[in-house]
Amino acid sequence: MLRTKLVCFCLVTVAVPTLAAAQAAPQTARQALIEMFFSPTSGTLQKHLPDAMVAAMKKANLLSESSTPEPFGLFSAQLRSKGQLQTFEAGPILLSFENPRDNSRFEIVVEHDDLRAGEDDIEVSVRGYKDREPQLSGLSPRLIFGMKQENGIWKLGEMTVTFKLSLTDPEFLKALGKWQPPVASATLQTTASNQASGHNFNEASIIIAMRTVARAETKYAAAYGHGYTCSLSDLGGFGADEADDHHAKLIEPGLASGRKYGYRFALAGCEGSSKFTLSSTPADGSGQVFCVDESGVVRTSTNSSTCLTNGTLAK
Repeated sequence: MLRTKLVCFCLVTVAVPTLAAAQAAPQTARQALIEMFFSPTSGTLQKHLPDAMVAAMKKANLLSESSTPEPFGLFSAQLRSKGQLQTFEAGPILLSFENPRDNSRFEIVVEHDDLRAGEDDIEVSVRGYKDREPQLSGLSPRLIFGMKQENGIWKLGEMTVTFKLSLTDPEFLKALGKWQPPVASATLQTTASNQASGHNFNEASIIIAMRTVARAETKYAAAYGHGYTCSLSDLGGFGADEADDHHAKLIEPGLASGRKYGYRFALAGCEGSSKFTLSSTPADGSGQVFCVDESGVVRTSTNSSTCLTNGTLAK
């Protein structure tokens, strides 16, 4: 009897702290993302939106104070009624849906999970199958969920959607050989020409981002009276109650962090706060660089040190 009690005491001593630790584990950004879009519980969408966004939506009467089920929760419930829907808090697959009626399968796959202090960029791709055959041959829809902690809760700060078409994917080439629209050849030639001249799908977004920061610098200098700032974070301000010279709320969080579209953005040359230089360089160290100063003219070059003086005008 005494031995039995000792064994029970040991088991309780080990189990209780373990259970308490498990219950106290904070929610991850991935778990927050799943809860936000796939939980049927009312209020989960609002819970994981930035406070500023929630306030704006309430002002526009886009959010209800009632216990109405979440729209995404209703959608996931409909999917569950038609097939097997699963979400995964770890591993390469975030979500899978299988419909046995037509032998189809849909997956959301985690491609990258870039966790930093208080931030997590979760990049996912979408894949579809019919009779176990890929249905999105060569086409890679991707989404990047920019999660950021606000008041201890992971919230969705931004979302980027891209589509990449691989011109060397075997399945795409096989389908192309069976069916060619009249404009296919011209389209392929144009795409190949753009790639040969050094253009890519990200360049237009980077140029827009450069101009956005340049305009933000002009607004910042006019608003706070002490010239330009050399800190991108000053132009941001995610989660701040009021705008000030360190939380101007002029650019979105991803750009304010200095990393976006696979490029690093940096401000420099703020002599007397009457000038500034913004440069963007590829994160992998290869490719075109972009630059802009207080004139607002964006230039591009292969040499970051001579971009402003010898770079060509970005279109």
